Amino acid sequence: MKTISSKPAAMPDSADDWVKAAAEAVPALAGPMKRLTIDVSEDLHTRLKVGCARRRSKMADMLRELLEREFPPAAKS
Repeated sequence: MKTISSKPAAMPDSADDWVKAAAEAVPALAGPMKRLTIDVSEDLHTRLKVGCARRRSKMADMLRELLEREFPPAAKS
């Protein structure tokens, strides 16, 4: 019988460190990151989760894409 042991991942010292580590792990998330917390209805959360599962995407990635489309960077003069 094969035995698999796992060690828990080291926890970052702060939430900011955790966000920074996630940004470094995903190159598309270049630049400083900030955490955004919102409350949504249980129904909306379920629809979002199901929709992302069908697209095989992460909820955070989907929300970032929606926000980027709605709020594109300002054109530089």
